[in-house]
Amino acid sequence: MHPTFPVSLLAFIFFELARTAISTCAAAIVLFVIALLATKKDVSRASGSDKIVALANLCFALPLAVFGAEHFSAAQGIMTLVPKFMPWPLFWTYFVGAGLLAGSLSIATKILVQWSGLLFGLMMFLFVAMMDIPSALQDSHNRIAWILLCRELSFGAGGWLLAAAVVDGWSPRVRNALIMIGRLIVGAAAVFYGVQHFLHPTLAPGVPLEKPMAAWIPARSLIGYLTGVILLFAGLSILFTKKRRLAATALGAWLLALVLFVYGPMLISALQAPGADVQVEGVNYFFDTLLYAGTILALASASPRTD
Repeated sequence: MHPTFPVSLLAFIFFELARTAISTCAAAIVLFVIALLATKKDVSRASGSDKIVALANLCFALPLAVFGAEHFSAAQGIMTLVPKFMPWPLFWTYFVGAGLLAGSLSIATKILVQWSGLLFGLMMFLFVAMMDIPSALQDSHNRIAWILLCRELSFGAGGWLLAAAVVDGWSPRVRNALIMIGRLIVGAAAVFYGVQHFLHPTLAPGVPLEKPMAAWIPARSLIGYLTGVILLFAGLSILFTKKRRLAATALGAWLLALVLFVYGPMLISALQAPGADVQVEGVNYFFDTLLYAGTILALASASPRTD
């Protein structure tokens, strides 16, 4: 091996990769180790499809750590998203970043999740009220605005579902209310996303925003239509049948497969690109979809075993 190879590799890592991409990936690695240690026992004890459900906290916590790190490493850009009527936008950027990091640790270790899940959900619903709803109403024909609104609502619902899944965390009345709200939001969003996949089958699957699947991915339309079918049937089952745990588990498993086999290669390709924007976009799409998978699995975790 050439003696300068390690130096060249380190130079690539620290100078070619964007600072934001490095910080977010580092946060993901650290949180993954913590969450894996906390989840290992639950996964080993679970049987059958419940092993997938046991990954709900891990899938939910990882993206929160990544987005929390992003709030610190890319604060100057993120602060521009803070509503204009709020003072001190840089403070709120750091405050939300710190909250995301704290929430990720709580959810990963399953310590006080009844509070971290509840507060995270409340934060996401405030974002929807302050940013997503005004944006969607201002440009009602823009499908991306409605998809983002449903995404943020789903993420907030996922936090409440994690809080509801904690044994003895809340009274039965509060727990049932959290599950009902979460089920309605997640189910309706899944149906909407399913329809969108039929209209735009070659877009990146899961949360169908505007990024297309990479051209080198085989059977892109088939993946899009199949994702649409699964989202549609799972969403309807979540809304109208008692099989919501089974439906959520199946949808969550499919989304995890998309994260690994579609978004994983796209992330690797993005990190090898020279532009910082491309790298950060790859990171965001990967962990957005992982968070959506965690949201669906949180519903499965909070749902009774009536299947």
